[in-house]
Amino acid sequence: MDHFKGWIAASAFAIMSSQAVFAGDITVAVPNPSAVLLLPIIAAQGEGYFEAEGVNVTIEALNGSGAVIQALAAGQAQIGNPGAGPLLQARSRGVEITNIYRLNPLSSFSIVVKEGSEITSADQLKGKVIGIGTADGSESAFARSILTEAGLEEGKDFTFLVVGDGGQATAGFLRGDIDAYAAATNDAAILNARGVKLTNITPDKFKTFFGNALAAMQPYLDENKSDVEAFGRALVKGAKWAADPANREALIQHIGAENPQEVEDKEFANALIDQIIIRQTPFDASLGYGYQDLDAWKAWEESLVASGELEKPLDDLSVVYTNDFIDTWNGK
Repeated sequence: MDHFKGWIAASAFAIMSSQAVFAGDITVAVPNPSAVLLLPIIAAQGEGYFEAEGVNVTIEALNGSGAVIQALAAGQAQIGNPGAGPLLQARSRGVEITNIYRLNPLSSFSIVVKEGSEITSADQLKGKVIGIGTADGSESAFARSILTEAGLEEGKDFTFLVVGDGGQATAGFLRGDIDAYAAATNDAAILNARGVKLTNITPDKFKTFFGNALAAMQPYLDENKSDVEAFGRALVKGAKWAADPANREALIQHIGAENPQEVEDKEFANALIDQIIIRQTPFDASLGYGYQDLDAWKAWEESLVASGELEKPLDDLSVVYTNDFIDTWNGK
């Protein structure tokens, strides 16, 4: 498996990826360059599980879920890591993208304010500026759903400001550019590590909205079953290996091989890994790693319709995900 190709624009990715894709070659498009967020994939890479399964996996770091879905639809990546919001929006436009593995059963996002802020709930963000990483990313859809339920309207009651990831959001808070931030797990950890202590004001019902998962175009799944099965077997093996505390030092080395900056501070890296493992552990392991349920998708859909992110519910919500590979991936 190749290392990260780095953060690249979608247009550059299109040019670079115009070459033919051969059997066993799988490009995984991800919305940001964090290796920690991809623990099962990084572990499977470092431990040689992909190679043992006969697949050659390359990771391409793009800028947000929108770019990930664009790459999948164009055939420039075979598997991607988009959020549920952008995926449902793409499906509503007729894009045949299918979620295949719920990587983060627990939400990867939260709305946070500086510790000590007078803001203690989402409805108190009226008249405020909320920082987001990207305009079309999963965090913006997540935050918009929360604010809509709180009775707030974008452009009238609050404003989104694109400030970038956790490092850039630090400056946004310190300068007073933003009053709150829609943060991914790693963003919140970065902010805390840089001295910006945070309070999570995410309503309880939204804390169980699952985070970014793994998806592919349905035609690819139909035509490349053996590659998908091989990828998933290695992935699940990697997830279990990464969750074992006995493998922590080796896991940190594998992360460092992909993104050295993420492990420069070992204490911070361990704290973040602990949180990611919690978010990526299945609610019911007996159902298998990656298992998805319709109720979770309904919660996302209802929230997006209420916020205006989706014009209306999909005609058939069940087509947006599949559990067809779960038993094979989990050795059942």
